[in-house]
Amino acid sequence: MGSDLQIKSPQAVVNVDRQKAAALALTAEQIRNTLYNSFGSRQVATIYTASNDYAVILEVDPSFQQTADDLSKVFLRSASGQLVPLATVATIGQIPGPQTVNHLGQLPAVTISFNLAPGVALGEAIERIRDMERGLGLPATITTGFSGAAQVFQQSLRGQGWLLLATVVVIYLVLSILYESFLHPITILSGLPAAGIGALLTLMLFNMNLSVIAMIGVIMLIGIVKKNAIMMVDFAIEAQRNHGAPPERAIREACLLRFRPIMMTTMAAIMGGLPIALGFGAGAELRQPLGLAVVGGLLTSQLLTLYITPVIYLSLEELRAKALNARGSIALKESVGPAE
Repeated sequence: MGSDLQIKSPQAVVNVDRQKAAALALTAEQIRNTLYNSFGSRQVATIYTASNDYAVILEVDPSFQQTADDLSKVFLRSASGQLVPLATVATIGQIPGPQTVNHLGQLPAVTISFNLAPGVALGEAIERIRDMERGLGLPATITTGFSGAAQVFQQSLRGQGWLLLATVVVIYLVLSILYESFLHPITILSGLPAAGIGALLTLMLFNMNLSVIAMIGVIMLIGIVKKNAIMMVDFAIEAQRNHGAPPERAIREACLLRFRPIMMTTMAAIMGGLPIALGFGAGAELRQPLGLAVVGGLLTSQLLTLYITPVIYLSLEELRAKALNARGSIALKESVGPAE
């Protein structure tokens, strides 16, 4: 851990005794102006020449600006016209101060840098720092924030939820256009919760956080998992529309005929992500969360999707049939009219 705050520069501090100053008819503003006139850079005049102009700066002789003891030689003029030594109404001390004052924007700032301990994730380190900050009880005038890699990490986490939601919404809209239905895309997306839970449990099992790389794996998982339901639902819809098969027989035939390609594609995806999940190769620690999220999500979704998808398909088909029957009965009553 390091910091750019270096308290090594000696500073002179003037503590004014306001009661003594008031007794001598002196104000804090008078003391401040006298010190600024002596050691500041107050411009009192400008000298103009034919080719240039020069600012006239008021100050004491530079020989009286060398040490803090020179402050005791400053005299203040009271309202009565008397000269009062500064040491009479103030105490002069020395304290260490910062060598430089860094700024972030327009405010003075101190940067504290840190490195991660082995086995500690950046998200965990940020949370510990926040806990320490809350325990210190910093005043309201002090604000804190992260920069560098920690700031990028926080920004990426801030948009991950919206990114995931946008991915699901886009997939739903595309599937709705493809199947001309708002119900069957729900059947296809029904396996996503199981895949997400499997990915999160796998990351927790291997003590890994939901990093940006792991989030990319979850988004990849959405595209891989939904193809299992697409293979079944697509066959069942075609059997219903073109061959007039009832929903039960259509989804049963879809499960039987598409079981082999579903297993083959899923196992191929798992085997492709297994080397990444095991951490083989250079820089494997960066890619490993992605592989674990994909492999864990595929294993969980594969066990549940084959059972969940047919049930949801039949439930939604039953709901659609009831809606069509209700709409047909209402239309029939309107066409017949009331009995006379």
